[in-house]
Amino acid sequence: MHYNTAKANIPEQKDQRKALRNNMTPAEATLWQALKGRGVGGLKFRRQQGIGPFILDFYCPKHKLGVELDGTSHDHKYEYDEQRTAFLMKQGIRILRFSNEQVFYSLPAVLAETGKIANED
Repeated sequence: MHYNTAKANIPEQKDQRKALRNNMTPAEATLWQALKGRGVGGLKFRRQQGIGPFILDFYCPKHKLGVELDGTSHDHKYEYDEQRTAFLMKQGIRILRFSNEQVFYSLPAVLAETGKIANED
């Protein structure tokens, strides 16, 4: 495994990851339609990927890139999000954050940024 200290998809999160996949927000569903099947530059993304104690919305293992959508569930969770991002960065994972509005109104720009960042390594 390519993680320094964190395990991927720990068994204790299995039900939570499955529930998140089955109950995606409209923004997550929209982005997943664009990402799945190597839809962005041939990049393989997984949805609801566990990394240690956290679950990423979308993850490209080849480029160690996480994509997070920040909707209303992230309001007032700035400290938690910062700690989460710091943990993931220690694992060598880069995180891109987009708002739900960016996905709905600027999807081509979101996809372009995702492909660009992934291919920077």
